[in-house]
Amino acid sequence: MRVVIAGAGSPAGDATASALRERGHEVIEIGPNECDLRDFAAVRSLAERLGPVDGVIHLVGGWRGGGGLAGQSDEDWDWLQTMIVGTLRNTTRAFVDIIAASPAGRFAIVSQTGVTKPTAGNANYLAAKAAAETWLLAVGHALKDSPGRVHIERVLALYSDRDVEKSPDKDFSRQTHVSELGQRLASLFD
Repeated sequence: MRVVIAGAGSPAGDATASALRERGHEVIEIGPNECDLRDFAAVRSLAERLGPVDGVIHLVGGWRGGGGLAGQSDEDWDWLQTMIVGTLRNTTRAFVDIIAASPAGRFAIVSQTGVTKPTAGNANYLAAKAAAETWLLAVGHALKDSPGRVHIERVLALYSDRDVEKSPDKDFSRQTHVSELGQRLASLFD
């Protein structure tokens, strides 16, 4: 299958690309140098150039937070909603018909377990993640008459070997290693 990774170049993106290639899939990695996912026209043009694909894994985002509810700045909110929700909206709108045409099309995102029990210090971040989940469920509704499906993978946090090297005494036991995430996401295309 042909799978697009939006937000490639991160440890999670690299691990997911590797897991997909191990299974024999063609991976199209889209990082900020390939396409500005904040620009719908650019994403639509990219989708047209790529032609048929079977999956889009959206790994664009990041975290900003802390400072309690009063510390949830407008600047952080604008950045989070653009990177987490805006890029997802653009990507799914540009690729929805392509995914619907695939015999086993998939859209996938990574969310955070905190959406079910948000904290004041993470309000901006978790509101954006909840909005992304809601948007993706609406995409699932748009795909209801096709073989296409959506998938939300919730994690507490991600870590990589590099994180362990930087903080060897840190307890990562509740977090998900990027290679484990990559395998889970790649398995959607088995």
